[in-house]
Amino acid sequence: MKKLFFSFVVSGLMAFGANAQIKTPPASPASTITQGVGLTSVSITYNRPSVKGRKIFGNLTPYGKVWRTGANQITSIKFGEDLLVNGKTLKAGSYGLYTVPGEKTWKIIFNSDDKQWGAYAYDPAKDVYSFEVPAIKLKDLVENMTIAFVDFTPTTTNVQISWENTAVKFKLEHDVKDRILADIKEKTADPNANMGTLMGAADYYYENNIELDKALVWAQKVIEKDQKYYTYQLAARIAAKMGKCDVALANAEKSMPLAKEAGDDAYIKLNEAVFAKCKK
Repeated sequence: MKKLFFSFVVSGLMAFGANAQIKTPPASPASTITQGVGLTSVSITYNRPSVKGRKIFGNLTPYGKVWRTGANQITSIKFGEDLLVNGKTLKAGSYGLYTVPGEKTWKIIFNSDDKQWGAYAYDPAKDVYSFEVPAIKLKDLVENMTIAFVDFTPTTTNVQISWENTAVKFKLEHDVKDRILADIKEKTADPNANMGTLMGAADYYYENNIELDKALVWAQKVIEKDQKYYTYQLAARIAAKMGKCDVALANAEKSMPLAKEAGDDAYIKLNEAVFAKCKK
């Protein structure tokens, strides 16, 4: 009877232990951020520790020692396609993002193992790429460690790591110019190329200052198919950039009343810029 009673007690305690676990918010919440860069995307997954009144760098996180770049599992960074990282090409895939904080510079490390818990089993033999970046002193306290994409262009961004009163950043670039130019060449050669293709090609050439005469021809073909304030305006700004103010003004004058009728302030300003450039 005693044995049976003891068995019931043990079973009850085990059941109680299994069902009585208390769930609380994690001290270092997980976060994933994703950003388009060029024609691909980059995702970073990390855990965000807090300062909580402590001295972080040079104390809790020592200088000169490999850090997981966050809390809990190693921070990971994933590329959808090959990317330039601080000037060096890294293959598409996921990497562990380790860092070695320093008072004046940090070492950024891309490691092939992105599954480690912390930096306890960090293996330098698995490093794919490492480089130094300057440490930036911040005026304001960053309570929760933050990784963000900053300083955008269509094909580049910087990854910035900020915590306490320190930040570091490094550059990512997706160099797709040759691919885009080849695509434009192929698609604009089609005599049945649609308006979207011609507009996209003309605008890309305009933005990148490539063969503006060809861009203007495409823009004028678009106008032949569709007379809208944005089609006239594309031809106007290309011609203005070329110094062909007679062509630019003629198209801006057609675009302006249509843009006003549509209430499109952005295109009204674009037309005003053409008028100013050509001194109307």
